[in-house]
Amino acid sequence: MRRHRNVKIVATLGPASNSYEMIRKLFEAGADVFRLNMSHGSHDEIRVRHETIRKVEADLGTPISILADLQGPKLRVGVFAEDGGVELVPGADFRLDLDSTPGDIDRVQLPHKEIFDALEPGASLLVNDGKIRLKVKDCGADFANCEVVVGGQISNRKGVNVPDVVLPLAALSDKDRKDLEFVCELGVDWLALSFVQRKADVDEARALAKGRAAILSKIEKPSAVKSFDEILEASDGIMVARGDLGVELPVQNVPPIQKRLVRQCRAAAKPVIVATQMLESMIESPMPTRAEVSDVATAIYEGADAIMLSAESAAGSYPIEAVTTMDNVAGEVESDPTYTQIIESSRAAVRHSVADGIVAAAREIAETTNVKAICCFSQSGTTASLVSRERPRVPIIALTSEERTARRMCLSWGTINVVVGPVDRFKSAVIAAVRAARAELNASDSDMIIVTAGVPFNTPGSTNILRVAPCEERLIYSADPE
Repeated sequence: MRRHRNVKIVATLGPASNSYEMIRKLFEAGADVFRLNMSHGSHDEIRVRHETIRKVEADLGTPISILADLQGPKLRVGVFAEDGGVELVPGADFRLDLDSTPGDIDRVQLPHKEIFDALEPGASLLVNDGKIRLKVKDCGADFANCEVVVGGQISNRKGVNVPDVVLPLAALSDKDRKDLEFVCELGVDWLALSFVQRKADVDEARALAKGRAAILSKIEKPSAVKSFDEILEASDGIMVARGDLGVELPVQNVPPIQKRLVRQCRAAAKPVIVATQMLESMIESPMPTRAEVSDVATAIYEGADAIMLSAESAAGSYPIEAVTTMDNVAGEVESDPTYTQIIESSRAAVRHSVADGIVAAAREIAETTNVKAICCFSQSGTTASLVSRERPRVPIIALTSEERTARRMCLSWGTINVVVGPVDRFKSAVIAAVRAARAELNASDSDMIIVTAGVPFNTPGSTNILRVAPCEERLIYSADPE
């Protein structure tokens, strides 16, 4: 099922989008990847959602990608003696400690010793999504005496962010490790890691996944931004999670960070998702705000591989409308001549390998001749990712004999993913490419396609052949396309 746009859409599933009928409608409206949020729902509920997606996939005969988003460590205050909590006033003193006694106007428990181990005087603590800001005056192994900088209502188990320090916390909690094993056994395609701080967090998840899923790191902490080069190198993909990033950093810092991270991901040929609050008002309204439409458009103009819906599709009243809105915005942006100018002017000239040269040449040929598509054979997805990085003006058909590769590639910009039978020589690859171009793009005898592949076949990263071939029907029935 070909999309008439290149950017991909990720839709989160939840109470508003559990049924077969709704998931199918979301896909038909434009969703390419479905996100399973492991913060919500039991394993039995996640299993049912996974099975339903695969049923939709089988019925429609097209690859669909599934992303499991791990919860990550959740830092929260304890409980208060009064049900409604207390009102903190700017300038007042407030203490956080390990004492489990219910809190009051002077103190509350913070049951995370690792935070106290890392804190220093002058550090900031943000409570309830940054609505309350505390500054540490002095601290020890089991307490932090703070001044209330920005006050407000604080109540039971509100979340805590610590933006100024790298916490001695692994990105994977005990719950995450159990969830990781569960979803890998189910057969998800991508694992999203929450609250990544360092490369070691990604390495730990990869060791546990054992190749069963690709690793996508969520950038939502200042420490992750500082260590981004190492995190990007260790990851298969990136999510710019602007919600927590905007809590832990001044909000004006987020747009330039988003732009920089998207460009770095593209240069590295790794897919990047821009996420959080993209169409937030559509949780309750069938129409987005103008600012939200502009936000979605900006991510597309920047060259993001994918844009994501969270509560809009998981719990909102208008999930289909939200996906349709994203699809419409994407179509309008990508038809704008300015979009092509921006994308092409931001293209990084990467020439480190034979494969880099092959895909760059394929894109240049496509731009100077009347070529219908670039068809790339990719066992692991690497070649298709390199072609996607080039952002060619013609469609990309990614062919693979590995179903899991086709599913993972659903996250990459511009790819039409096709599963073919085993291919052991280049002549067979040309035949398969012609079939795919005729089926997916309605190519005719007069059309030409570019075919890239690697010899020997079934060797990841071996791209070394480029051929321009006619889409003649006779090739499909020919034992020898030469």
